[in-house]
Amino acid sequence: MKSLRFPTGLYGVTPEWDDTDRLLQAVRKAAEGGMRSLQLRRKNVPDSVRAEQARELAPLCRELGVVFLINDDWRLALEVGADGAHVGREDESLARIRAEAGPDLILGGSSYDDLTRARELLDAGADYIAFGAMFPSTVKPDTVRAPLSVLTEARRLVEERDAPRPAVVAIGGISPDNVQLVAQAGADSVAVITALFEAPSIRAAAAACSAPYSPSRKP
Repeated sequence: MKSLRFPTGLYGVTPEWDDTDRLLQAVRKAAEGGMRSLQLRRKNVPDSVRAEQARELAPLCRELGVVFLINDDWRLALEVGADGAHVGREDESLARIRAEAGPDLILGGSSYDDLTRARELLDAGADYIAFGAMFPSTVKPDTVRAPLSVLTEARRLVEERDAPRPAVVAIGGISPDNVQLVAQAGADSVAVITALFEAPSIRAAAAACSAPYSPSRKP
């Protein structure tokens, strides 16, 4: 199996919390449960608030050994020393960001249910391609739904790439109850918001969402 450019397993995505102390404590609990990477996603706040939380999260993630990315803002990622950035359809093109940011910044992109877009992202230098929503999502209830089969097809695409190869990420409505389905379909990593950070026990939810990717788990 080829090595990956992006960690396997649980990819936490932050909820819309203004309480930074609460967020930091939650991220620590998620990391204790097995979270391997984290995306700061704040869509509805001033840039200053997003930047403040990014500056707090970056050193915490380094301490925890968690790969840290910022949604939409690759310049802020560079400024705070984050590991990378996530790019949506409405953001700057990934190819342009790669050209300006250089080879070391981890870049992932939203592919929704679109394999053509996924190929374009891969050709532009994406470290992962994300698909979803895989299941009904409370965060984005009206977003396009992606079939599990798109993960299998995407996995074939990335396996054709040189090692270390890009990763396939699944997002949207993923929980401990269905994470095994997306893992079996081909997802290298699962991005989770609500089922992780709104769970009664964040640590336990992280462990459950990480379980299909445990090294000790038999295929």
